[in-house]
Amino acid sequence: MKRKDLYLAAGIGFIFGVLLLLPLKNIGFAVTPKLIFLSVFGFAVFAPFALFVLYVASRFIPALYQFGKFAAVGALNTVIDLGALNFLIILTGISTGIYYSSFKAISFLAAVGNSYFWNKFWTFGSARPASAKEFSRFIFFTFIGLIINVGVATLIVDIASPVFGAPAKLMANVGAVVATVVSLLWNYFAYKRFVFKSTP
Repeated sequence: MKRKDLYLAAGIGFIFGVLLLLPLKNIGFAVTPKLIFLSVFGFAVFAPFALFVLYVASRFIPALYQFGKFAAVGALNTVIDLGALNFLIILTGISTGIYYSSFKAISFLAAVGNSYFWNKFWTFGSARPASAKEFSRFIFFTFIGLIINVGVATLIVDIASPVFGAPAKLMANVGAVVATVVSLLWNYFAYKRFVFKSTP
């Protein structure tokens, strides 16, 4: 395990902790100095620790370490996604319907560029220079991930939300998180098998 990986994981944890405060504030949490410290410091410490644990476990299941890096990048993408989504909700006051679906598409795409470079150079360790062919494959499979992501989020917000009677802003974020988990699994498989497949 490279020390650089621990530093990068700590950086991801730090950014995650900072950006997580926006959706928390939007759904009604009081963003106190204590919460800020716990979120920022907690994730900055937890992320490299979790990656180290997966590195140790990868001696028994080799794919775990790479998936751990992918999950860390996915966590960063998630807060970029949630941050953009909540910014648009705060800006417009709209958290349901076709506008929500549009916001979700925008927030998902906001994380795509970040995802490409982190996954190419860190998760999958591709030494090849970025190419139009590789990036077009990435965009193609990411677009399928977008359909999955927006579809799952919209299903939860517009169909499940009225059933449970939870506040719209809370369900908007629940939908975003569940959609992220589903599309995370799809993206890992697609990137590993088809986009960066020549990387060991």
